[in-house]
Amino acid sequence: MKNRYLLLLSLLSASLQAASVDDLTFESNGNSYSVNDCNPLANGSLEIPSTYNGLPVTVIWNRAFQDCTSLTNVTIPDSVNLIGNNAFNGCTSLTSITIPNSVTSIEGGAFYDCTSLTSVTIGNGVTEIGPNAFYGCTSLTNITIPDSVTYIWNDAFYDCTSLTNVTIPDSVNLIGNNAFNGCTSLTSITIPNSVTSIEGGAFYDCTSLT
Repeated sequence: MKNRYLLLLSLLSASLQAASVDDLTFESNGNSYSVNDCNPLANGSLEIPSTYNGLPVTVIWNRAFQDCTSLTNVTIPDSVNLIGNNAFNGCTSLTSITIPNSVTSIEGGAFYDCTSLTSVTIGNGVTEIGPNAFYGCTSLTNITIPDSVTYIWNDAFYDCTSLTNVTIPDSVNLIGNNAFNGCTSLTSITIPNSVTSIEGGAFYDCTSLT
């Protein structure tokens, strides 16, 4: 009984420890590293290092943090240039994220179903917001898209039901299929002259849009 109690205490203590670089798995890309995986039990705040083994960390790879449901904040260094497909998919406790200027692409489903995400800062190096990038971020209230972005792809902000305000810059020329579908709190939108195509269902079911 005593051994069982000590084991449970040890497991509880481990679960309460803050996340650290030891929770991350890195893979060499030759002259740089990518973050390929994270311990799903990691919790609290986590800072991704800008270097590992003396080389820059440039990529957060596909599904690296998927379903890390206890992470509340992740700091992305300005060495990173790519956030891969579904990188933070299902991080349901993540409340805020800052994407540095070094990042050029937010791939599909990167923050899919991050239901606690209330604040997103997108750096001015991002040129594309990928399909489903913020799909189902139901706590996100407003977002400013930087004037480096040219494409808002399909379903990018689908079902962001708390989104009340979106600023679309003059650099954007495509708003993809269902990009803002189901954004039921969105009250107004200004589409700049630069946009040449608004795809099907882009603002479907935006029931508060006046």
